[in-house]
Amino acid sequence: MKKTGFLILLYFLISGVSVGQKINSSYRLNIQKTNEAISIDGKLEEETWLNADVATDFFMITPMDTSYSQVRTDVRMAYDDKNIYMIVINYHAVEGPYMVESLRRDFNFGKNDNFIFFMDPFEDQFNGFSFGANAAGAQWDGIMFDGGKIDLSWDNKWVSKVLNYDDKWIFEAAIPFKSIRYKSGIKEWGINFSRMDLKTTEKSGWAPVPRQFPSASLAYTGVLVWDKPPPAAGPNISLIPYGLSGMNQDRQAGESPQYRNSFGMDAKIGLGSALNLDLTVNPDFSQVEVDKQVTNLDRFELFFPERRQFFLENGDLFANFGYETIRPFFSRRIGLDAPIIAGARLSGKINKDWRIGAMTMQTDEVEENEINPQNFSVLTLQRRVFARSTIGAIMVSRQAGMFDYTLDNSSVDQPDYDRNMGLEFNLASSNNMWTGKTFLLTSFNPNTSGTGIAYAANLRYASGNLYWNWQHEYVSENYTAEVGYVPRKGFYKINPTIGYLFFPESKKILSHGPEISTKRFFNKDLEQTDNETSLSYKIRFRSQSNLTVWGSYDFIKLLDPFDPTNASGDTLATGSEHRWNAWGTEYTSKPQSIFTYAFAARVGGYYADGSRYNYRGEMGYRFQPYFSIALNANYNEIHLPEPWNVTSFWLIGPRLDLTLTNTFFITAFIQYNEQIDNINLNTRLQWRFKPASDIFLVFTDNYLPAPFYAKNRSVALKFTYWWNI
Repeated sequence: MKKTGFLILLYFLISGVSVGQKINSSYRLNIQKTNEAISIDGKLEEETWLNADVATDFFMITPMDTSYSQVRTDVRMAYDDKNIYMIVINYHAVEGPYMVESLRRDFNFGKNDNFIFFMDPFEDQFNGFSFGANAAGAQWDGIMFDGGKIDLSWDNKWVSKVLNYDDKWIFEAAIPFKSIRYKSGIKEWGINFSRMDLKTTEKSGWAPVPRQFPSASLAYTGVLVWDKPPPAAGPNISLIPYGLSGMNQDRQAGESPQYRNSFGMDAKIGLGSALNLDLTVNPDFSQVEVDKQVTNLDRFELFFPERRQFFLENGDLFANFGYETIRPFFSRRIGLDAPIIAGARLSGKINKDWRIGAMTMQTDEVEENEINPQNFSVLTLQRRVFARSTIGAIMVSRQAGMFDYTLDNSSVDQPDYDRNMGLEFNLASSNNMWTGKTFLLTSFNPNTSGTGIAYAANLRYASGNLYWNWQHEYVSENYTAEVGYVPRKGFYKINPTIGYLFFPESKKILSHGPEISTKRFFNKDLEQTDNETSLSYKIRFRSQSNLTVWGSYDFIKLLDPFDPTNASGDTLATGSEHRWNAWGTEYTSKPQSIFTYAFAARVGGYYADGSRYNYRGEMGYRFQPYFSIALNANYNEIHLPEPWNVTSFWLIGPRLDLTLTNTFFITAFIQYNEQIDNINLNTRLQWRFKPASDIFLVFTDNYLPAPFYAKNRSVALKFTYWWNI
């Protein structure tokens, strides 16, 4: 506890000196209102563009951050009563065609020639929106949080066009005021523009950003200066109805096909320009891509990210409380075992300093599984302090019933309720070099004795060369988070990391340097139960390829019986101790090539004085911009004493992307997982016939590998339409 108090004090001291003028406040772009109709056609023809201010003379971010970019980019902006307009001329510095993967939406940033811009409509340097496109016209949009992270699962209504010429490509876009949230009455927004040019391997930005930070860092935005405050979005109500027809069949259980037809609706209601109310009735998420399978050799539950659109806008308010393995709220718990009847979600800005999030969701009963109706509710409040730091509070509740329920609720596995309350402080200095977090959580559950507690803190420093992070955690044995993600309980943990990067004057190597990290877990009596220590050396080449070599030492004292193959059913004894060493290497090829590849190898010890060999690879080929194919393969071979002996399994996942236009996509992939003896086939067709309005056709099958027998299959045809009132 003394360490926690000291770190909290240090946080406040650091934050106290971080208040000051915005770093790139001298980079200013004026935006004027236009009375001219702007046609989104990728052509610099309107009078508005001839008279607009130009953001040019971009600064290089990588490979070096000490000079102007060699690649010229010109940006112009304008607006009217309904939209923000932008036109960007992306000049070529080297002859040759552009480089993209495909026309797939929300593309991989590092594998495409692209232009992306970042908006901070509150000038809080913490939250915002990102829009852009690659050189073939594929769109990118995401919601920004934590000062520079982007959630690309967020999707909204806007239009764009890209035209290509011999010496340049032009991107033009119109973004409705109704599609974003912003504070009315202010005339200055944070903004920055980012350009990735793979032929020169340059990443550049209009307002300079140090190379150790992403170009999306809101700490380094310039200023968009409006000639008058942006107009109010006006009545901002969107209705998004859907219709679904589908079939499910569990052939393994001998069931007949079950057909379904359902209807539902989402609604988005703007309560002012910065606060949004989302409503949903009978939601369906059948169009969401299935999770990417992994070989599971872990002792604890795996984490899979949220992909459902309803939970995403301002999702950081709810999902980012805590750490990645200590989350009091995890939205994927909702609707996991029972259908959602309806829900409401209020989120956004109250003013420049305050944000609020409130959500309630009601699920139906599932009589055959003895699951009662459940209500899931979350309330969170966040206040900005100092330059870019925040203080937050959260309350999470799962309540059996909420409406009357009739099923027997005596099950020990499903108590009547589970509650969580917590406080959190997030540190982010004005220059982003100091970041960190500290939080305290308490839980209340009738099946546990007393109040459960979890607390943790970390402090990170990142300069151009040196970076380090200190993190420690504590979770009590009786802490529960049934609507969260806490795979491990009853431990203390310390996790320091330190690394250093050299930037040589070399034509081939961009940076290289060592990193050392250790994770140590202790039980309530402060006896060590885990020690995972690794030393690595990382090399990044100017071509954007990467090489890492590493070595590690592991010690594990099992707290529960554990099957080291997670497949046989035979287990190692509780309390048994295991030690081993391992080494490995990883390499990723340069993204400019039509053919790309990556590989990784791990060789070394394993539980029970055994050995584990792991080899992973990925190959990709693209016929740009219409077609790309990738093959992922993961092989594990485990040597153990009897009764396991030698165990091996493959995980193979070819994926095909066919993008005939930037509005019609076909994605197909196969996942063969030998560990769970399953082949998964998923094919998804998407036609975006209007902005944010889609028709989906989704096929999903699961097979036994031998004989090739269908265990279950489903087909879904879904129609969604975004209707602005």
